[in-house]
Amino acid sequence: MIRAVVNRASSGDIIGFEVSGHSGYAEAGKDIVCAAVSAIVQTAILGLTDVVGIEVVYDQRPGEARCSVPEGLSQGLREKANIVLETMLCGLKSIQEGYGTYLKVEERRLR
Repeated sequence: MIRAVVNRASSGDIIGFEVSGHSGYAEAGKDIVCAAVSAIVQTAILGLTDVVGIEVVYDQRPGEARCSVPEGLSQGLREKANIVLETMLCGLKSIQEGYGTYLKVEERRLR
């Protein structure tokens, strides 16, 4: 199972996420759940870095990805980051609705 944990500040802003595990839906190279989750996560990172222009802390390894958004962003950048990350969360939850046996999405409130 893939586990996606989205971390929120007390303000409600998404400040980072961790995605780990393997879905087990199908063999490697044919696993649509893994491919969908990977595409959504990669697109969110590209949105934050290439579109919004935020330098995030990001680490990716086989079966694992972690991202944290820096503190102290301007209000405008924070709003744009929230749009990208809330969209990512919506996408992951949508996959969970159809493939809940293979993906679990959690939200954690920090700070």
